[in-house]
Amino acid sequence: MDDRVGNRSWLLAAFAVFAVGWGANQFAPLLYHYRTDQGLAQSEVTAMFSIYIVGLIPTLLLAGRWSDRNGRRVLMRPVLVLSLAATVLMLFGVQNPFWLYLGRFLAGLASGAAFGAGSAWVRELSAGSPPGTGARRAAIALSGGFGLGGMVAGLVGEFVPAPLLSAYVPHLVLGTVALVVAWNTADPYQPVEQSVKTPLIPASAGTRRFLLGVAPWAWLVFGCASMSFAVLADLLGGDAGGLPTAYAGVMVGVTLGSGVLIQPVIRRIAADTPPSRPPIIGLGAASIGMAAGAILAAATDLPGRALWLLPVAVMLGIGYGTLLVAGMVQVELQSGVGDHAGLVAVFYVIAYLGMGTPYVLAELSRFGGPVPWIAGLAVVCALLIPLARRQLR
Repeated sequence: MDDRVGNRSWLLAAFAVFAVGWGANQFAPLLYHYRTDQGLAQSEVTAMFSIYIVGLIPTLLLAGRWSDRNGRRVLMRPVLVLSLAATVLMLFGVQNPFWLYLGRFLAGLASGAAFGAGSAWVRELSAGSPPGTGARRAAIALSGGFGLGGMVAGLVGEFVPAPLLSAYVPHLVLGTVALVVAWNTADPYQPVEQSVKTPLIPASAGTRRFLLGVAPWAWLVFGCASMSFAVLADLLGGDAGGLPTAYAGVMVGVTLGSGVLIQPVIRRIAADTPPSRPPIIGLGAASIGMAAGAILAAATDLPGRALWLLPVAVMLGIGYGTLLVAGMVQVELQSGVGDHAGLVAVFYVIAYLGMGTPYVLAELSRFGGPVPWIAGLAVVCALLIPLARRQLR
């Protein structure tokens, strides 16, 4: 093992993961600005938001396997460069929307690699700590970057001149520092030559228990999150006292912060109750949050309407955090040592498909506006509860 591994080496790896997560979500609170300042259509900005998953999915499936054969740091170095390059391209979005599409796509590529290989790097540098410490550190780094990146971008974009440029400056600074400090951070992982190639999609992903008990609701992990800060915050931003971008940034922080805070509670519930209980709780929160969101979107004359999104964002954040933990618990229950990592990747792929929710809703809203479709999602969440209960007994 590399003799540079010390008690604090994991912090440098976690900072690298944090920086990539920051870059992944800094675009979300700027949707309102791109619509109003740049004159882009709702469907265009939501397509830019959602194209992130097109880049994320292949690297999420492939990058972890590549790092298992070659090491963590050797992959994270170009990933940090790619994350910075994505942000640089976003700066040119004020001249041509093409650069926004490309920047979001590259941010997805970087994120997919960081979520797998970067998280493994943090866990391995946390060796010797109590069980679960490394996984918790990696999760906090990812969630913290996601939440703070969106919140700070929203605040900078609201109060600093040239918002569609200045909002990206914090990540340029943060990403550069992360690249420097993580470049030579220790990598204790010793790649092992595998004589037998494991399938990209494990057999456990094709079982009835996973296909009917987990896959139908897994997309709601990020479906809940993006509904809060990319759909509802954008719809209600015009009522936010003239501060739509700061408002969207705060909603990113509230949503993801609520999701992080609920996770320890759900882990305890998962340890002491039947396996179907956490998904039922998460789907219930998702259904309530989306139903309340539909009511707010429809109540255009409600006094203080923008403030009412705060409790809705908390509820959707609880749905996000609860379903994330529920999914990881189910993956652990349904997989073995040989296919655990593969099933984790499949679950995350489905979960991140939920980030396409804003785009799908924008397209569907051409027919009757967004309210009936948001309400319809609330009904879908409620209908998934008996399915999850029956399949996960």
